[in-house]
Amino acid sequence: MARRNTNEELLARALTETPPSDALSEQILDAAREQFMTHGVRRTTVDRIAARAKVSRLTVHRRIGGRDDLLAACLLREYRRFVVDVDEVVTALPDREDRLVEGFVAVFRHVREHPLVTGLLRIEPEVVLPLLTAEDGPVLIALRGYLTDRLSHGAYARARPQADTAPAAELAVRVIVSFLLNPAGTFVIDDDEQLRRLARRCLVPLLAL
Repeated sequence: MARRNTNEELLARALTETPPSDALSEQILDAAREQFMTHGVRRTTVDRIAARAKVSRLTVHRRIGGRDDLLAACLLREYRRFVVDVDEVVTALPDREDRLVEGFVAVFRHVREHPLVTGLLRIEPEVVLPLLTAEDGPVLIALRGYLTDRLSHGAYARARPQADTAPAAELAVRVIVSFLLNPAGTFVIDDDEQLRRLARRCLVPLLAL
């Protein structure tokens, strides 16, 4: 339980704090990302990150902090990159149904192909699984909140402000997490067109609730 609470707290911090953005801090975060991705969280130390970044341990502590601070900063940076990537796909779409369908496909691809997520799932699933599957886990909350917000904007959304987009957003995230953890099944999840058909058949009707 302590491990779960610790990691949920770290991700919650990652979604609310502002990361450093100077060149040296980016160099350190790049090194931390690679270290977490290839060796996991528990086997990562500040010394190893410093060596990979070719800086001193003291520099890492002064710029970012300890291992928990480095993990939180990495998560924040990855989340912000995720938002930018998915926004490029959905923000220009005025129709809420299209936003849901294309947002589902974009989020699915981003999460399933993300090297940090897949790396940690492979090396330390016990660290990542609570973040993905807990009812009040910050990953579920963050992704659901992101999709809900994006579905609630645009010309079509403004024309129907009474519609609640949260159920469709939540189911979309739960489907994505389910496929991420167990990709075997009758759905061809490597085919974007099949993912779009799945979203239109199973998710879009929720927008009418």
